[in-house]
Amino acid sequence: AIGFGSMPLQKRFIIDTTFHSGLNSYDKAIMYTTHQAFQKVLKRQEGIYDGIHIFSKDEKKDKKRIEAFLLKHNLKGLIVEGWWEQNRNFFAAMDMEKQALFLVLLLIILVASLNIISSLLMTVMSRRSEIALMRTLGATSQEIKEIFFKLGAIVGISGIIAGTIFGFIGMWVLTTFPIISLSEDVYGFSRLPINLTGTDFLSIIVGTFVIVLLSSLYPAKKASSTDPLTVLRHE
Repeated sequence: AIGFGSMPLQKRFIIDTTFHSGLNSYDKAIMYTTHQAFQKVLKRQEGIYDGIHIFSKDEKKDKKRIEAFLLKHNLKGLIVEGWWEQNRNFFAAMDMEKQALFLVLLLIILVASLNIISSLLMTVMSRRSEIALMRTLGATSQEIKEIFFKLGAIVGISGIIAGTIFGFIGMWVLTTFPIISLSEDVYGFSRLPINLTGTDFLSIIVGTFVIVLLSSLYPAKKASSTDPLTVLRHE
């Protein structure tokens, strides 16, 4: 006897080949067959579909074109949904993680900027006699301030350039060699994917440059406030 459920549709197929997607959940649960065989199993008429998957190089642009076509022909019963919309929660979590990592990176840069401040202050303290001598020779406090501000900017820009070069070298190493391996059954890929966009790169460079300039202000102001009379009196 059969309960309240319905009999499952059954049909024998000949396995022609297998595929390996990298995800066990896909490999064990998904099977591909011809459209004619699928219609025969479900006893459907020709031209009836549950959905159509479209692969596109510019998916967002093509999605808008398809929506405009459906609206033009008054096909309101059809829905166009992108893969990024089907996984909205996943991408929202990734975006939040990306923002958190960006803040962590800025905090690391802030800590590194303390080295610029301390090194410039040590330079100011060790060069107080030279600063006082320059003031007595006619240099203004603004000129002294500009000298140490430019010195801090040069140190910071040199660090930015060196960090950018080493960063690109690290990206090349990680994308070329399997240094960081991942479980392919879980993530679908065995290597750590790295994708640096132009927006992220410019945000990091601009943010670092602003922090460097701000870090150079206090030591430069400290140097410009040096009193030449007090310094030379104790020399």
